[in-house]
Amino acid sequence: MNLLLTASGLRNDTLRDALRDMLGKPFGSANLVYIPTASIAEPGDHSWMIADMNRLHSLGWREFDVLELNGLPSQLVLDRLLHADVIYVGGGNHYHLARSITGNNLADGFLEALQDRVYVGLSAGSMIFSRNLTEHSAEVIGDTSDLHLLGATTIDPPFALFDWYLKPHLYSPDFPERDDAWADRITARADFPIYFIDDDTALRVTDDRTPDVISEGRWRFQP
Repeated sequence: MNLLLTASGLRNDTLRDALRDMLGKPFGSANLVYIPTASIAEPGDHSWMIADMNRLHSLGWREFDVLELNGLPSQLVLDRLLHADVIYVGGGNHYHLARSITGNNLADGFLEALQDRVYVGLSAGSMIFSRNLTEHSAEVIGDTSDLHLLGATTIDPPFALFDWYLKPHLYSPDFPERDDAWADRITARADFPIYFIDDDTALRVTDDRTPDVISEGRWRFQP
């Protein structure tokens, strides 16, 4: 397992260098698959997604694939995951992303692909690995509206690999409410560990499942 869980993608040299180190070869010698599924459930302007995709594409991959998880045969999805060296899962509605994985029976295939590939998550793509991705955590975090948008009241974690939860965009100008007071209110309600990370921070997770913080910015941990 080699996960780089970011809030806002490869926004700085430290995060790009971390990915290069995890990959073990130049970007130009590697295949990347970009998964935009989480963004599909988000209304409004998607220029943030285009900007991230352009920033990522500019790194000069040998092959840059784009893969939607819904509407394709599951074996075709898994074959394209296995063809990639880097699986990059973008932001949006993390509940839609989780339901797309479980609803299409892709969880086992994802875990198989992650045995010897690098996974990079952006925001929603970084939030789907906790066993605490549930309707309870939605109430604690305060984003049940994102779950109800899907016409759902419950959610099953697709992977349940670790007990801590990741909440992105701390201090982000795009989410001005996410300040220390916001984080304090969440931690006062939480009964599970939470990492709050800003847009210049990532968590690197390997087989021992204990995250290393990689950052040019700021972050908080509530045990």
